[in-house]
Amino acid sequence: MPRNWTNIKIQAERINEMRKRGKTRREIGEELGLSVKQIENWITRKNKQEAEKERSLPKVRGRKPAVTLSEYKYENKRLKMENELLRDFLRLSGRR
Repeated sequence: MPRNWTNIKIQAERINEMRKRGKTRREIGEELGLSVKQIENWITRKNKQEAEKERSLPKVRGRKPAVTLSEYKYENKRLKMENELLRDFLRLSGRR
């Protein structure tokens, strides 16, 4: 049996209008001939996209990169000191 596929992006405007009118996901699905799961997935994707637009900041993970050479040297020195302090603590506590 072939898979039943529908391009939901074509009906995006109608879905938004129905949501604004207060229709449930089941009602929207029945009216457009889509499953409730398809509507839920589309709404989830749409909400994530809108949240990304609101943030409009690039995702920065981990430490922020140093901008200048002096900042890089300072960060490197700070990390070496932190590493040394942690190593000494572990040695004194008998864990290493």
